[in-house]
Amino acid sequence: MRLMQFSDTGGGRRVAAIDAIDGGGAQVLTRATTVRDLALDAIGAGASLAEAVAMQAGDAVDVAEIAADGRLLPPLDHPDPAHCFVTGTGLTHLGSADARDKMHATLEGEAPLTDSMRIFKMGLEGGKPDGGADGSVAGVQPEWFWKGDGSCVVAPGAPLAMPAFARDGGEEPEVVGLYVVAPDGTPYRLGFALGNEFSDHVTERENYLWLAHSKLRSCAFGPELRVGELPPAVEGVSRIRRDGAVVFESEFLSGEANMSHWIANLEHHHFKYGMFRRPGDVHVHFFGTATLSFAAGIETQPGDVFEISAAGFGLPLVNPLARAVAEAVPVKAL
Repeated sequence: MRLMQFSDTGGGRRVAAIDAIDGGGAQVLTRATTVRDLALDAIGAGASLAEAVAMQAGDAVDVAEIAADGRLLPPLDHPDPAHCFVTGTGLTHLGSADARDKMHATLEGEAPLTDSMRIFKMGLEGGKPDGGADGSVAGVQPEWFWKGDGSCVVAPGAPLAMPAFARDGGEEPEVVGLYVVAPDGTPYRLGFALGNEFSDHVTERENYLWLAHSKLRSCAFGPELRVGELPPAVEGVSRIRRDGAVVFESEFLSGEANMSHWIANLEHHHFKYGMFRRPGDVHVHFFGTATLSFAAGIETQPGDVFEISAAGFGLPLVNPLARAVAEAVPVKAL
């Protein structure tokens, strides 16, 4: 089953469930107008998301038509963007350290084992502790970053705008975990979605200590939330179209079969911080990638269109690239 948020023709918010009943198809839910409300209601009733959906499945809806009309919304959000945390982990995928090192060209004579390779090696050796696939045993902590709050999330189909000061606007095709924190402070994973983490790889390449700056960008995920466990192997495709032609296309792999960490280990090292267990909050967590067009020498341009797809996740995630207008940011003394 998959869930989608969208705007109806009158501008109201709606939730659709896809493949939730026998025979497939998409149905609009009769009561819940946000996935967050649906999840909190299910938690309160001691029910699963599938059970909550079954109690309010309504009329059929055409999700392709919704996408064509530009009415898609992110599949999970919070009415107050400040209560949506967007975070992620890096160097978690087999091959990701190689892609990172291609960006960080080292000077001749430097020690061959870079910081990226060291933390990647730590993940290979301790990211999947025996018996820890369910989170009962914690492994080594991964690279972690904060990307922003809900205000940095753009809807599927909407432009991903790199700041006027950005050196690059590059895609990062990833799987994203989507969470709601229950009233008692327990994080609940609703499922997974495709994501474009979108970073400034030129800035990151110049100095690894600018990684945090490179991450403070827009991002997108969806359009659909896949309920349940993540398949062991996710095989997707990342494309960039320019003037209608494909200028970059590459397979991207995710799922624990292609990762150096258990998903549960990445979740543990995020939610171990009390500030991330505040009741009612929403969390959007990017799990990393090993595929970057930047590592292949592609220089993106405004007008390029990113397209990320994978079997089992529904509609592809499509966003054009734009450049934001420069802003003056005066700081005044009181």
